[in-house]
Amino acid sequence: MIKEEHIYVGIDLHKETHTAVILDCFNNKLGEITFANTPAEFPKLVRKVKKYCTDGKEPVYGLENAYGYGRALAVWLIDRKYIVKDVNTAISNRQAKHRGAMYRKSDSDDAQAIALATITMLDKLPDACPNDAYWSLGQLVNRRDNIMRHRIRLTNQLHEQLCIAYPSYKVFFTDIGRPTALYFWSKYPSQKYLKGKGVEDLREELVPISHNRCSTKTCEKIMDAIKSDKVKDNEHQDARDVVTKGIVSDLQHYEKQLQEVDTELEKLYHSLGFTLTTIPGVNITTAVKMLAEIGDIKRFSNASKLAQFAGIAPINNSSAGKGTDKASKQGNRRLQATIYFLAVQMIQVSAKGKPRNPVFRAYYERRIAEGKNGQQVLICISRRLVNILYGILKSGTEYRMPEIKESNIDTDKSN
Repeated sequence: MIKEEHIYVGIDLHKETHTAVILDCFNNKLGEITFANTPAEFPKLVRKVKKYCTDGKEPVYGLENAYGYGRALAVWLIDRKYIVKDVNTAISNRQAKHRGAMYRKSDSDDAQAIALATITMLDKLPDACPNDAYWSLGQLVNRRDNIMRHRIRLTNQLHEQLCIAYPSYKVFFTDIGRPTALYFWSKYPSQKYLKGKGVEDLREELVPISHNRCSTKTCEKIMDAIKSDKVKDNEHQDARDVVTKGIVSDLQHYEKQLQEVDTELEKLYHSLGFTLTTIPGVNITTAVKMLAEIGDIKRFSNASKLAQFAGIAPINNSSAGKGTDKASKQGNRRLQATIYFLAVQMIQVSAKGKPRNPVFRAYYERRIAEGKNGQQVLICISRRLVNILYGILKSGTEYRMPEIKESNIDTDKSN
């Protein structure tokens, strides 16, 4: 794309209104408009921009996160054959910082920073492709992340209650969030509810909940641990029992929600025909997290652009012939973190000494022997994983474990 042939529109997106700043290829501000985030208002933006599209110039719209509040606008513009670029927040923030606009924060300054980022990185920015399937996938992944955060918070609150009511609770329920454990806490929030309860009575009650996994021996362990605690009757325990029951009820609710979301994610993943789970260490949860951030792979013309989007292309900081490879602080941080975590899994070795991915493990050991530190090598492995992900998504083929050869990982591309 030739920059002089376009007018650039940076749009700061919000729930109720959007602010657009229009620049020419020389970074001169031509105009600005604020309009409501409704399809009925979108033509106002196009009419405003057309005033500056002289000499056959074509507008390029840069949207910061075209899959959130700006999704409706992105879809509307794409349907009308306009060029729409997805601008990563880190890139627009860098432009704002260079301009000094970080010290005078406003919607107009943010929109101008987005427009400048669109001009500067025109050929590197991915096209916005707010496909319904990927959008729905992203919504489900966000919902799952929210549920997991709630579960962690509630589990911590439950630990706080149980350490008083059942000091030895970890002896008989190592995972207090399991269905059997949650049932036990809901029925017996404190020890006073167990008075007169025998081992066999407890076993008969817990067997159906545990799917026949709760044996007499397990129930004996529960009763013995409780007896050895010698917890006295605490004052106002009834009030704390209400808290415990409420926390357990919330955890059971979120557990049900999580199962529903995971079921829907699995259905959507398989319906779209993805094959990322053929990579060792990639389950459906990891796969959909990456897909929700990547979106339609067609918006990336090659693996390098996907690496730039993820902020995984290693940056070499050097002087006088000496330097180190470091991870980029730009790009999609969620995608970057997921791929880096996957790189860690690729070099893991089982208790029996068998590596999960022999090729990556051999590469890791060889680079460590050459003097690289672990983080540097993991950055290189992450970059190679981007190539693999791009190839699998582009071709729809399954992952095949290559033979261990020096040439399997191109060190020139990985560094």
